[in-house]
Amino acid sequence: MTISSGRSRIRSTVIAVTVSALAVVGAAAVISTSTTAGAAVAGVEDEGADCAVNVPSSTTSNAKLPDPFKRIDGTRISTRSDWRCRREEIKKLAERFVYGTKPAKPASVTGTVSSTNITVNVSDQGRSASFSASVSLPGGTGPFPAVFVVGGLGADTATIRAAGVAVINYDPLAVGKEGTGRTNKQGAFYSIYGATSGTGILAAWAWGVSRIIDVIEQSGGSIIKADGLGVTGCSRYGKGAFAIGAFDQRIALTMPIESGSGGVPAMRSIATESGAQPLSSAYSEQPWLGDAFSSFTGNPNALPIDQHSLVAMVAPRGLLIMENPSIAWLGAKSGSVSALAGAEVYKALGVGDAITYWSAVSDGNHCAVRSEWRDPLQKFLKRFLLKTGNDAGVFRIASNAQGSLSQWVDWTTPTLSGSTSGPATSNPPTSSAPTSSVPTSSVPTSSLPTSSVPTSSGPTGSTGACSATYRTVNSWQGGFQGEVTVKAGSAAINGWTVRWTLASGQTIAQLWSGTLTTSGSAVTVKNATWNGSLGASATTTFGFIGNGTASTPTLTCTSP
Repeated sequence: MTISSGRSRIRSTVIAVTVSALAVVGAAAVISTSTTAGAAVAGVEDEGADCAVNVPSSTTSNAKLPDPFKRIDGTRISTRSDWRCRREEIKKLAERFVYGTKPAKPASVTGTVSSTNITVNVSDQGRSASFSASVSLPGGTGPFPAVFVVGGLGADTATIRAAGVAVINYDPLAVGKEGTGRTNKQGAFYSIYGATSGTGILAAWAWGVSRIIDVIEQSGGSIIKADGLGVTGCSRYGKGAFAIGAFDQRIALTMPIESGSGGVPAMRSIATESGAQPLSSAYSEQPWLGDAFSSFTGNPNALPIDQHSLVAMVAPRGLLIMENPSIAWLGAKSGSVSALAGAEVYKALGVGDAITYWSAVSDGNHCAVRSEWRDPLQKFLKRFLLKTGNDAGVFRIASNAQGSLSQWVDWTTPTLSGSTSGPATSNPPTSSAPTSSVPTSSVPTSSLPTSSVPTSSGPTGSTGACSATYRTVNSWQGGFQGEVTVKAGSAAINGWTVRWTLASGQTIAQLWSGTLTTSGSAVTVKNATWNGSLGASATTTFGFIGNGTASTPTLTCTSP
Protein backbone atom coordinates (compact mmCIF):
# COMPACT_ATOMS: atom_id res chain seq x y z
CA MET A 1 0.00 0.00 0.00
CA THR A 2 1.35 3.35 -0.99
CA ILE A 3 -0.17 6.71 -0.31
CA SER A 4 0.44 10.40 -0.53
CA SER A 5 1.91 12.82 1.91
CA GLY A 6 -0.07 15.74 3.21
CA ARG A 7 -1.48 17.39 6.28
CA SER A 8 -4.81 18.33 7.71
CA ARG A 9 -6.08 20.46 10.54
CA ILE A 10 -6.71 18.13 13.46
CA ARG A 11 -7.49 18.27 17.13
CA SER A 12 -6.37 15.43 19.36
CA THR A 13 -8.81 13.58 21.54
CA VAL A 14 -8.22 11.03 24.28
CA ILE A 15 -10.78 8.28 23.88
CA ALA A 16 -12.07 6.29 26.81
CA VAL A 17 -11.68 2.56 27.08
CA THR A 18 -13.11 2.01 30.51
CA VAL A 19 -13.51 -1.01 32.70
CA SER A 20 -17.29 -0.69 32.59
CA ALA A 21 -17.02 -1.17 28.87
CA LEU A 22 -18.78 -0.06 25.76
CA ALA A 23 -21.44 2.33 26.96
CA VAL A 24 -19.02 5.15 27.56
CA VAL A 25 -16.87 4.97 24.45
CA GLY A 26 -16.07 8.51 23.39
CA ALA A 27 -15.70 10.01 26.85
CA ALA A 28 -12.52 11.88 27.70
CA ALA A 29 -10.41 9.45 29.71
CA VAL A 30 -7.55 7.01 29.44
CA ILE A 31 -7.12 3.27 29.58
CA SER A 32 -6.25 1.89 32.96
CA THR A 33 -5.94 -1.37 34.82
CA SER A 34 -2.57 -3.06 35.25
CA THR A 35 0.54 -0.94 35.58
CA THR A 36 3.05 -3.72 36.03
CA ALA A 37 6.37 -3.38 34.24
CA GLY A 38 5.95 -5.38 31.06
CA ALA A 39 3.38 -8.03 30.22
CA ALA A 40 3.45 -11.77 29.81
CA VAL A 41 5.61 -12.93 26.93
CA ALA A 42 5.17 -16.58 26.10
CA GLY A 43 8.30 -18.67 26.02
CA VAL A 44 7.02 -20.26 22.82
CA GLU A 45 5.87 -19.00 19.46
CA ASP A 46 2.29 -20.21 19.93
CA GLU A 47 1.32 -21.29 23.43
CA GLY A 48 -2.10 -22.49 22.29
CA ALA A 49 -0.77 -24.94 19.71
CA ASP A 50 -2.13 -27.86 21.73
CA CYS A 51 -5.71 -26.50 21.73
CA ALA A 52 -8.19 -28.43 19.61
CA VAL A 53 -9.72 -26.10 17.00
CA ASN A 54 -12.35 -27.08 14.46
CA VAL A 55 -12.40 -24.32 11.86
CA PRO A 56 -15.80 -24.12 10.12
CA SER A 57 -15.84 -24.71 6.38
CA SER A 58 -18.36 -21.92 5.84
CA THR A 59 -19.16 -18.61 7.50
CA THR A 60 -22.25 -16.56 8.24
CA SER A 61 -22.76 -12.87 7.58
CA ASN A 62 -22.43 -10.41 10.46
CA ALA A 63 -22.36 -6.65 9.88
CA LYS A 64 -20.91 -6.08 13.37
CA LEU A 65 -17.40 -6.85 14.56
CA PRO A 66 -17.48 -10.49 15.72
CA ASP A 67 -17.37 -11.06 19.47
CA PRO A 68 -13.73 -11.88 20.34
CA PHE A 69 -14.87 -13.58 23.54
CA LYS A 70 -17.20 -16.04 21.78
CA ARG A 71 -15.78 -19.44 20.91
CA ILE A 72 -16.44 -21.14 17.59
CA ASP A 73 -19.01 -23.36 19.31
CA GLY A 74 -21.00 -20.28 20.36
CA THR A 75 -20.13 -20.25 24.07
CA ARG A 76 -18.27 -17.36 25.65
CA ILE A 77 -15.07 -17.59 27.65
CA SER A 78 -15.43 -16.88 31.39
CA THR A 79 -11.88 -16.99 32.77
CA ARG A 80 -8.63 -15.38 31.78
CA SER A 81 -7.10 -18.81 31.35
CA ASP A 82 -9.74 -19.51 28.68
CA TRP A 83 -8.11 -16.88 26.50
CA ARG A 84 -5.22 -19.16 25.56
CA CYS A 85 -7.39 -21.51 23.51
CA ARG A 86 -9.75 -18.75 22.34
CA ARG A 87 -6.71 -16.94 20.96
CA GLU A 88 -5.75 -20.13 19.15
CA GLU A 89 -9.20 -20.22 17.54
CA ILE A 90 -8.74 -16.65 16.31
CA LYS A 91 -5.29 -17.57 14.99
CA LYS A 92 -6.64 -20.52 13.03
CA LEU A 93 -9.53 -18.44 11.65
CA ALA A 94 -7.11 -15.68 10.62
CA GLU A 95 -4.93 -18.21 8.84
CA ARG A 96 -7.84 -19.94 7.12
CA PHE A 97 -9.68 -16.86 5.88
CA VAL A 98 -7.27 -13.89 5.87
CA TYR A 99 -3.53 -14.60 5.92
CA GLY A 100 -2.95 -18.19 4.95
CA THR A 101 -1.21 -20.74 7.14
CA LYS A 102 1.90 -19.72 9.03
CA PRO A 103 3.65 -23.08 9.56
CA ALA A 104 5.09 -24.02 12.92
CA LYS A 105 8.83 -24.23 13.49
CA PRO A 106 10.45 -26.29 10.69
CA ALA A 107 12.33 -29.53 11.27
CA SER A 108 15.69 -27.75 11.35
CA VAL A 109 16.53 -24.13 12.12
CA THR A 110 20.16 -23.18 12.64
CA GLY A 111 22.16 -19.99 12.39
CA THR A 112 24.47 -17.53 14.07
CA VAL A 113 24.15 -14.28 16.01
CA SER A 114 26.94 -11.71 15.99
CA SER A 115 27.14 -8.05 16.91
CA THR A 116 26.50 -7.15 13.26
CA ASN A 117 24.50 -9.97 11.70
CA ILE A 118 22.10 -12.86 12.22
CA THR A 119 22.07 -15.78 9.79
CA VAL A 120 19.26 -18.30 9.45
CA ASN A 121 19.31 -21.71 7.77
CA VAL A 122 16.04 -23.61 7.49
CA SER A 123 15.35 -27.17 6.33
CA ASP A 124 11.97 -28.88 6.14
CA GLN A 125 10.19 -31.36 3.91
CA GLY A 126 13.41 -32.02 2.01
CA ARG A 127 13.83 -28.34 1.09
CA SER A 128 16.10 -25.66 2.48
CA ALA A 129 16.51 -21.89 2.45
CA SER A 130 18.72 -19.27 4.06
CA PHE A 131 18.45 -15.57 4.82
CA SER A 132 20.00 -13.04 7.17
CA ALA A 133 19.40 -9.78 9.02
CA SER A 134 21.83 -7.06 10.02
CA VAL A 135 22.22 -5.92 13.62
CA SER A 136 22.93 -2.43 14.95
CA LEU A 137 23.79 -2.38 18.63
CA PRO A 138 23.40 0.62 20.93
CA GLY A 139 26.18 1.90 23.12
CA GLY A 140 26.91 0.12 26.35
CA THR A 141 27.35 -3.46 27.41
CA GLY A 142 24.96 -6.17 26.31
CA PRO A 143 23.09 -8.35 26.05
CA PHE A 144 20.46 -6.02 24.61
CA PRO A 145 16.76 -6.16 23.89
CA ALA A 146 16.09 -5.52 20.21
CA VAL A 147 13.47 -4.27 17.77
CA PHE A 148 12.96 -5.82 14.35
CA VAL A 149 12.60 -3.00 11.82
CA VAL A 150 10.75 -4.46 8.87
CA GLY A 151 12.11 -3.29 5.52
CA GLY A 152 14.11 -0.51 7.14
CA LEU A 153 10.97 1.56 7.67
CA GLY A 154 9.31 1.88 11.07
CA ALA A 155 9.56 3.65 14.41
CA ASP A 156 12.43 6.09 14.90
CA THR A 157 15.57 3.95 15.14
CA ALA A 158 17.54 6.81 16.71
CA THR A 159 15.10 6.84 19.64
CA ILE A 160 15.22 3.04 19.85
CA ARG A 161 19.02 2.85 19.99
CA ALA A 162 19.27 5.84 22.34
CA ALA A 163 17.08 3.90 24.77
CA GLY A 164 19.64 1.10 24.84
CA VAL A 165 17.78 -1.19 22.46
CA ALA A 166 19.37 -2.86 19.44
CA VAL A 167 17.93 -2.69 15.93
CA ILE A 168 17.56 -5.81 13.78
CA ASN A 169 17.12 -4.77 10.16
CA TYR A 170 14.84 -7.40 8.66
CA ASP A 171 14.55 -7.69 4.88
CA PRO A 172 11.08 -9.21 4.40
CA LEU A 173 11.45 -9.41 0.63
CA ALA A 174 14.13 -12.07 1.02
CA VAL A 175 11.51 -14.24 2.72
CA GLY A 176 8.43 -13.27 0.69
CA LYS A 177 9.07 -11.29 -2.46
CA GLU A 178 6.68 -8.66 -3.75
CA GLY A 179 5.86 -8.25 -7.43
CA THR A 180 5.10 -11.93 -8.02
CA GLY A 181 1.91 -13.66 -9.03
CA ARG A 182 -0.06 -15.76 -6.61
CA THR A 183 0.94 -18.93 -8.41
CA ASN A 184 4.61 -17.98 -8.54
CA LYS A 185 5.41 -16.70 -5.07
CA GLN A 186 9.11 -16.36 -4.31
CA GLY A 187 11.45 -15.99 -1.35
CA ALA A 188 12.83 -18.22 1.39
CA PHE A 189 9.36 -19.14 2.70
CA TYR A 190 8.15 -20.33 -0.69
CA SER A 191 11.41 -22.18 -1.34
CA ILE A 192 10.30 -24.38 1.56
CA TYR A 193 6.52 -24.45 1.13
CA GLY A 194 6.10 -24.04 -2.62
CA ALA A 195 5.48 -21.20 -5.06
CA THR A 196 1.75 -21.97 -5.22
CA SER A 197 1.26 -21.88 -1.45
CA GLY A 198 -1.96 -20.14 -0.47
CA THR A 199 -0.13 -18.29 2.30
CA GLY A 200 0.25 -14.57 1.66
CA ILE A 201 3.53 -12.81 2.09
CA LEU A 202 2.54 -11.08 5.35
CA ALA A 203 2.33 -14.49 7.02
CA ALA A 204 5.55 -15.46 5.24
CA TRP A 205 7.26 -12.39 6.67
CA ALA A 206 5.96 -13.35 10.12
CA TRP A 207 7.37 -16.84 9.66
CA GLY A 208 10.77 -15.36 8.78
CA VAL A 209 10.97 -13.30 11.97
CA SER A 210 9.95 -16.35 14.00
CA ARG A 211 12.86 -18.26 12.53
CA ILE A 212 15.25 -15.44 13.45
CA ILE A 213 13.90 -15.59 17.01
CA ASP A 214 14.57 -19.34 16.99
CA VAL A 215 18.22 -18.58 16.22
CA ILE A 216 18.40 -15.85 18.87
CA GLU A 217 17.06 -18.33 21.44
CA GLN A 218 19.63 -20.94 20.39
CA SER A 219 22.46 -18.39 20.68
CA GLY A 220 22.14 -18.27 24.46
CA GLY A 221 21.31 -14.58 24.64
CA SER A 222 24.85 -13.26 24.98
CA ILE A 223 24.21 -10.49 22.43
CA ILE A 224 20.43 -10.23 21.93
CA LYS A 225 17.89 -10.99 24.64
CA ALA A 226 15.26 -13.42 23.43
CA ASP A 227 12.76 -12.18 26.04
CA GLY A 228 13.04 -8.52 25.04
CA LEU A 229 12.06 -8.37 21.39
CA GLY A 230 9.88 -5.85 19.57
CA VAL A 231 8.85 -5.26 15.97
CA THR A 232 7.95 -2.18 13.96
CA GLY A 233 7.20 -1.28 10.36
CA CYS A 234 5.41 1.39 8.36
CA SER A 235 2.94 1.21 5.46
CA ARG A 236 3.06 -2.29 3.95
CA TYR A 237 5.81 -3.08 6.43
CA GLY A 238 3.37 -1.90 9.11
CA LYS A 239 1.01 -4.62 7.90
CA GLY A 240 3.90 -7.02 8.28
CA ALA A 241 4.85 -5.81 11.76
CA PHE A 242 1.24 -6.22 12.89
CA ALA A 243 1.11 -9.79 11.61
CA ILE A 244 4.50 -10.60 13.10
CA GLY A 245 3.47 -9.44 16.56
CA ALA A 246 0.07 -11.09 16.41
CA PHE A 247 1.35 -14.51 15.36
CA ASP A 248 4.46 -14.87 17.55
CA GLN A 249 3.95 -14.58 21.30
CA ARG A 250 7.68 -14.16 21.87
CA ILE A 251 7.36 -10.58 20.58
CA ALA A 252 7.03 -8.37 23.67
CA LEU A 253 6.17 -5.11 21.89
CA THR A 254 4.41 -4.70 18.53
CA MET A 255 4.52 -1.26 16.84
CA PRO A 256 2.72 -1.03 13.47
CA ILE A 257 2.66 2.37 11.78
CA GLU A 258 0.15 3.56 9.14
CA SER A 259 -0.62 -0.03 8.15
CA GLY A 260 -3.87 0.63 6.25
CA SER A 261 -6.05 -2.01 4.60
CA GLY A 262 -4.86 -5.47 5.52
CA GLY A 263 -3.21 -4.06 8.63
CA VAL A 264 -4.79 -2.72 11.82
CA PRO A 265 -7.99 -1.09 10.42
CA ALA A 266 -11.21 -3.08 10.78
CA MET A 267 -12.14 -4.52 7.39
CA ARG A 268 -15.87 -4.07 7.87
CA SER A 269 -15.28 -0.40 8.61
CA ILE A 270 -12.76 0.02 5.77
CA ALA A 271 -15.50 -0.98 3.34
CA THR A 272 -17.57 2.03 4.49
CA GLU A 273 -14.84 4.62 5.04
CA SER A 274 -14.66 7.23 2.28
CA GLY A 275 -11.27 7.35 0.56
CA ALA A 276 -9.81 4.32 2.37
CA GLN A 277 -8.04 1.75 0.23
CA PRO A 278 -10.63 -0.85 -0.78
CA LEU A 279 -10.02 -4.40 0.36
CA SER A 280 -10.00 -5.55 -3.26
CA SER A 281 -7.18 -3.11 -3.96
CA ALA A 282 -5.14 -4.27 -0.97
CA TYR A 283 -5.65 -7.88 -2.05
CA SER A 284 -4.63 -7.31 -5.67
CA GLU A 285 -1.81 -4.78 -5.17
CA GLN A 286 0.53 -7.47 -3.85
CA PRO A 287 -0.02 -11.04 -2.58
CA TRP A 288 0.09 -9.72 0.98
CA LEU A 289 -3.03 -11.53 2.15
CA GLY A 290 -3.73 -15.23 1.73
CA ASP A 291 -5.34 -16.51 -1.44
CA ALA A 292 -8.54 -17.44 0.44
CA PHE A 293 -9.20 -13.79 1.23
CA SER A 294 -10.33 -13.26 -2.37
CA SER A 295 -13.80 -14.47 -1.31
CA PHE A 296 -14.13 -11.60 1.18
CA THR A 297 -12.78 -8.55 -0.64
CA GLY A 298 -16.32 -7.47 -1.48
CA ASN A 299 -18.00 -9.07 1.50
CA PRO A 300 -16.03 -8.56 4.72
CA ASN A 301 -19.23 -9.13 6.73
CA ALA A 302 -18.82 -12.83 5.99
CA LEU A 303 -15.49 -12.99 7.83
CA PRO A 304 -15.73 -14.84 11.17
CA ILE A 305 -13.17 -12.40 12.62
CA ASP A 306 -11.91 -8.91 11.86
CA GLN A 307 -8.69 -7.06 12.54
CA HIS A 308 -9.74 -6.18 16.08
CA SER A 309 -9.30 -9.90 16.70
CA LEU A 310 -5.67 -9.59 15.62
CA VAL A 311 -5.26 -6.67 18.05
CA ALA A 312 -6.62 -9.04 20.69
CA MET A 313 -4.15 -11.75 19.68
CA VAL A 314 -1.31 -9.49 20.79
CA ALA A 315 -2.75 -9.24 24.33
CA PRO A 316 -1.48 -9.22 27.02
CA ARG A 317 1.77 -8.10 25.37
CA GLY A 318 2.63 -4.49 24.55
CA LEU A 319 1.00 -2.86 21.52
CA LEU A 320 1.73 0.66 20.23
CA ILE A 321 -0.37 1.53 17.16
CA MET A 322 0.61 4.70 15.32
CA GLU A 323 -1.56 6.08 12.54
CA ASN A 324 -1.82 9.05 10.20
CA PRO A 325 -5.25 10.74 9.99
CA SER A 326 -4.21 13.08 7.18
CA ILE A 327 -4.26 10.53 4.37
CA ALA A 328 -7.68 9.04 3.73
CA TRP A 329 -6.19 6.05 1.91
CA LEU A 330 -4.81 4.74 5.22
CA GLY A 331 -8.23 4.28 6.86
CA ALA A 332 -7.21 5.68 10.24
CA LYS A 333 -10.85 5.95 11.31
CA SER A 334 -11.23 2.20 10.84
CA GLY A 335 -7.94 1.76 12.66
CA SER A 336 -9.38 3.46 15.72
CA VAL A 337 -12.43 1.17 15.56
CA SER A 338 -10.20 -1.91 15.50
CA ALA A 339 -7.97 -0.68 18.31
CA LEU A 340 -10.89 0.29 20.54
CA ALA A 341 -12.57 -3.08 20.06
CA GLY A 342 -9.34 -5.04 20.57
CA ALA A 343 -8.60 -3.02 23.70
CA GLU A 344 -11.69 -4.59 25.28
CA VAL A 345 -9.80 -7.89 25.37
CA TYR A 346 -6.81 -6.18 26.95
CA LYS A 347 -9.10 -4.84 29.66
CA ALA A 348 -10.77 -8.18 30.27
CA LEU A 349 -7.34 -9.74 30.73
CA GLY A 350 -6.43 -7.09 33.30
CA VAL A 351 -3.81 -5.33 31.16
CA GLY A 352 -5.85 -2.52 29.66
CA ASP A 353 -2.95 -0.11 29.85
CA ALA A 354 -0.64 -2.30 27.76
CA ILE A 355 -2.03 -0.81 24.53
CA THR A 356 -1.52 2.68 23.10
CA TYR A 357 -3.22 4.07 20.00
CA TRP A 358 -1.99 7.42 18.66
CA SER A 359 -3.28 9.17 15.55
CA ALA A 360 -3.26 12.78 16.86
CA VAL A 361 -0.27 14.00 14.84
CA SER A 362 0.48 17.25 13.04
CA ASP A 363 2.79 15.97 10.29
CA GLY A 364 0.71 14.36 7.56
CA ASN A 365 3.64 12.97 5.56
CA HIS A 366 3.59 9.22 5.11
CA CYS A 367 5.92 7.30 7.44
CA ALA A 368 7.41 10.48 8.91
CA VAL A 369 9.37 10.50 12.16
CA ARG A 370 6.99 12.37 14.45
CA SER A 371 7.72 14.15 17.70
CA GLU A 372 4.32 13.13 19.12
CA TRP A 373 5.31 9.47 19.01
CA ARG A 374 8.68 9.82 20.72
CA ASP A 375 7.36 9.86 24.28
CA PRO A 376 5.01 6.84 23.99
CA LEU A 377 7.74 4.99 22.13
CA GLN A 378 10.29 5.65 24.86
CA LYS A 379 7.83 4.67 27.57
CA PHE A 380 6.86 1.36 25.95
CA LEU A 381 10.47 0.49 25.15
CA LYS A 382 11.26 0.92 28.85
CA ARG A 383 8.22 -1.01 29.99
CA PHE A 384 8.15 -3.98 27.63
CA LEU A 385 11.75 -4.40 26.41
CA LEU A 386 14.00 -2.85 29.04
CA LYS A 387 11.54 -3.70 31.84
CA THR A 388 12.44 -0.58 33.78
CA GLY A 389 9.16 1.36 33.54
CA ASN A 390 5.46 1.01 34.19
CA ASP A 391 3.93 3.88 32.20
CA ALA A 392 0.38 3.21 31.10
CA GLY A 393 -0.85 3.34 27.55
CA VAL A 394 -3.23 5.98 26.24
CA PHE A 395 -5.56 6.49 23.28
CA ARG A 396 -5.00 9.76 21.40
CA ILE A 397 -7.38 9.73 18.44
CA ALA A 398 -7.48 12.60 15.96
CA SER A 399 -10.97 14.06 15.84
CA ASN A 400 -11.11 13.85 12.04
CA ALA A 401 -10.41 10.10 12.13
CA GLN A 402 -12.41 8.94 15.13
CA GLY A 403 -14.53 5.83 14.73
CA SER A 404 -17.58 4.97 16.79
CA LEU A 405 -17.19 1.65 18.56
CA SER A 406 -20.87 1.46 19.44
CA GLN A 407 -21.69 1.46 15.71
CA TRP A 408 -19.73 -1.75 15.21
CA VAL A 409 -20.18 -3.72 18.42
CA ASP A 410 -23.25 -5.55 19.71
CA TRP A 411 -21.47 -7.53 22.44
CA THR A 412 -20.42 -6.63 25.95
CA THR A 413 -17.06 -7.13 27.60
CA PRO A 414 -17.18 -9.92 30.19
CA THR A 415 -15.58 -9.88 33.59
CA LEU A 416 -13.10 -12.73 33.34
CA SER A 417 -12.09 -14.48 36.54
CA GLY A 418 -8.54 -15.51 37.32
CA SER A 419 -5.23 -13.68 37.22
CA THR A 420 -2.82 -12.52 34.54
CA SER A 421 0.72 -11.16 34.61
CA GLY A 422 0.19 -8.68 37.41
CA PRO A 423 -2.27 -7.13 39.86
CA ALA A 424 -4.91 -4.80 38.53
CA THR A 425 -5.02 -1.21 39.59
CA SER A 426 -7.48 1.58 39.03
CA ASN A 427 -4.78 4.25 38.88
CA PRO A 428 -4.98 5.96 35.49
CA PRO A 429 -2.03 7.58 33.75
CA THR A 430 -1.80 11.26 34.50
CA SER A 431 -1.08 12.74 31.07
CA SER A 432 -3.80 14.84 29.55
CA ALA A 433 -4.85 15.40 25.99
CA PRO A 434 -3.59 18.46 24.18
CA THR A 435 -6.37 20.89 23.49
CA SER A 436 -4.96 23.28 20.92
CA SER A 437 -5.58 22.86 17.22
CA VAL A 438 -2.59 21.89 15.15
CA PRO A 439 -2.36 24.17 12.11
CA THR A 440 -1.47 22.21 8.99
CA SER A 441 -2.07 22.32 5.28
CA SER A 442 -4.82 20.43 3.51
CA VAL A 443 -4.43 16.93 2.11
CA PRO A 444 -6.14 15.21 -0.80
CA THR A 445 -8.84 12.80 0.35
CA SER A 446 -9.66 11.02 -2.91
CA SER A 447 -8.70 7.42 -3.53
CA LEU A 448 -5.23 6.97 -4.89
CA PRO A 449 -4.19 4.49 -7.58
CA THR A 450 -2.49 1.41 -6.21
CA SER A 451 -1.59 -0.78 -9.16
CA SER A 452 2.08 -1.30 -9.86
CA VAL A 453 3.17 0.64 -12.92
CA PRO A 454 6.22 -0.91 -14.60
CA THR A 455 8.51 1.51 -16.36
CA SER A 456 11.65 1.19 -18.44
CA SER A 457 14.82 -0.54 -17.37
CA GLY A 458 17.89 1.40 -16.43
CA PRO A 459 21.19 0.67 -18.19
CA THR A 460 23.81 -1.74 -16.94
CA GLY A 461 26.90 -0.35 -15.22
CA SER A 462 30.01 0.01 -17.32
CA THR A 463 31.63 -3.08 -15.79
CA GLY A 464 28.63 -5.29 -16.57
CA ALA A 465 28.65 -6.34 -12.91
CA CYS A 466 25.03 -5.32 -12.24
CA SER A 467 21.99 -3.65 -13.74
CA ALA A 468 19.23 -1.53 -12.24
CA THR A 469 15.59 -1.31 -13.30
CA TYR A 470 13.10 1.32 -12.12
CA ARG A 471 9.32 1.23 -11.78
CA THR A 472 6.78 3.64 -10.36
CA VAL A 473 4.81 1.66 -7.81
CA ASN A 474 2.25 4.39 -7.24
CA SER A 475 1.77 8.11 -7.77
CA TRP A 476 -0.49 10.88 -6.55
CA GLN A 477 -0.63 14.64 -6.86
CA GLY A 478 2.66 15.93 -5.53
CA GLY A 479 4.32 12.59 -4.86
CA PHE A 480 5.11 9.06 -5.91
CA GLN A 481 6.71 5.81 -4.75
CA GLY A 482 9.53 4.34 -6.79
CA GLU A 483 11.20 0.96 -6.65
CA VAL A 484 14.55 -0.08 -8.09
CA THR A 485 15.52 -3.69 -8.72
CA VAL A 486 19.25 -4.38 -8.67
CA LYS A 487 20.38 -7.50 -10.51
CA ALA A 488 23.82 -9.06 -10.44
CA GLY A 489 25.41 -9.99 -13.76
CA SER A 490 26.85 -13.35 -14.68
CA ALA A 491 29.06 -13.37 -11.59
CA ALA A 492 28.36 -12.78 -7.89
CA ILE A 493 28.89 -9.28 -6.50
CA ASN A 494 29.67 -7.93 -3.06
CA GLY A 495 28.23 -4.45 -2.93
CA TRP A 496 26.46 -2.23 -5.45
CA THR A 497 25.84 1.44 -6.20
CA VAL A 498 22.97 2.89 -8.23
CA ARG A 499 23.06 6.46 -9.54
CA TRP A 500 20.61 8.71 -11.36
CA THR A 501 19.62 12.35 -11.76
CA LEU A 502 16.37 13.69 -10.34
CA ALA A 503 14.00 15.42 -12.71
CA SER A 504 13.14 19.07 -12.15
CA GLY A 505 11.11 19.56 -8.98
CA GLN A 506 11.81 16.09 -7.60
CA THR A 507 13.22 15.32 -4.16
CA ILE A 508 13.48 12.08 -2.18
CA ALA A 509 11.63 12.16 1.12
CA GLN A 510 12.48 8.67 2.37
CA LEU A 511 14.39 5.64 1.14
CA TRP A 512 14.59 2.10 2.51
CA SER A 513 16.74 -0.97 1.87
CA GLY A 514 19.65 1.20 0.77
CA THR A 515 21.90 4.09 1.84
CA LEU A 516 21.06 7.41 0.21
CA THR A 517 23.25 10.41 -0.53
CA THR A 518 22.31 13.36 -2.72
CA SER A 519 24.22 16.27 -4.19
CA GLY A 520 21.88 18.70 -5.89
CA SER A 521 19.89 16.57 -8.33
CA ALA A 522 22.45 13.74 -8.31
CA VAL A 523 21.30 10.65 -6.39
CA THR A 524 23.54 7.86 -5.16
CA VAL A 525 22.17 4.77 -3.43
CA LYS A 526 24.50 2.15 -2.04
CA ASN A 527 23.45 -1.22 -0.69
CA ALA A 528 22.40 -1.69 2.90
CA THR A 529 24.56 -3.96 5.03
CA TRP A 530 22.28 -6.94 4.45
CA ASN A 531 21.57 -6.79 0.69
CA GLY A 532 24.93 -6.04 -0.90
CA SER A 533 26.03 -9.60 -1.58
CA LEU A 534 24.21 -11.07 -4.56
CA GLY A 535 24.81 -14.33 -6.34
CA ALA A 536 25.03 -14.49 -10.12
CA SER A 537 21.76 -13.18 -11.63
CA ALA A 538 20.29 -12.65 -8.13
CA THR A 539 18.21 -9.57 -7.40
CA THR A 540 17.33 -7.24 -4.55
CA THR A 541 15.20 -4.10 -4.38
CA PHE A 542 15.13 -0.75 -2.66
CA GLY A 543 12.29 1.73 -2.56
CA PHE A 544 11.67 5.37 -1.89
CA ILE A 545 9.01 8.04 -1.48
CA GLY A 546 9.53 10.98 -3.83
CA ASN A 547 8.11 14.47 -3.90
CA GLY A 548 7.19 15.91 -7.28
CA THR A 549 5.96 14.25 -10.46
CA ALA A 550 6.97 10.68 -11.22
CA SER A 551 9.25 10.11 -14.22
CA THR A 552 11.48 7.34 -15.54
CA PRO A 553 15.13 8.04 -14.68
CA THR A 554 18.17 6.65 -16.46
CA LEU A 555 19.94 4.44 -13.95
CA THR A 556 23.49 3.18 -13.76
CA CYS A 557 24.65 0.32 -11.54
CA THR A 558 28.22 -0.41 -10.58
CA SER A 559 29.86 -2.85 -8.18
CA PRO A 560 33.30 -2.68 -6.54
